[in-house]
Amino acid sequence: MKKLLLIPGLFVLSLNANLSVDQMQNMIVKIHEKRKGVDLATLDQTKEPFVVRQKEGNLTIFAAPIKIQEEVKLSLHAIMNGKAYINDSWKSVGDKILGYTLKYIGKRGVVLKNGNQIKKLFLHENKDNFIKIAGGE
Repeated sequence: MKKLLLIPGLFVLSLNANLSVDQMQNMIVKIHEKRKGVDLATLDQTKEPFVVRQKEGNLTIFAAPIKIQEEVKLSLHAIMNGKAYINDSWKSVGDKILGYTLKYIGKRGVVLKNGNQIKKLFLHENKDNFIKIAGGE
């Protein structure tokens, strides 16, 4: 039964193929032409497509590649008089730090913006992080 359907199907396909010998030769020439590749600048910006394969005993582990470029950590240490102590320097609203612009300073945290990226940094929740000034005797 399958052979009976296959033969007429091939016959119909051959009738619909309107390729001449010249057209086929042109296609072969185009295949053999050298094509322009991707420039190195574009390749440097592409994401690593490969995964790392590790063997541990009888198991084979596939893992995503490790990020080569690490993100620099931003840490908020203190807020006082409308200024924030971020990464060992005092910053005001509008100041820049590591590509981010300080947009807001609140009582417990700050908001940083870099293009479409927004980072919120908060003070630690320790109860003893407030500065206490003892009066003189």
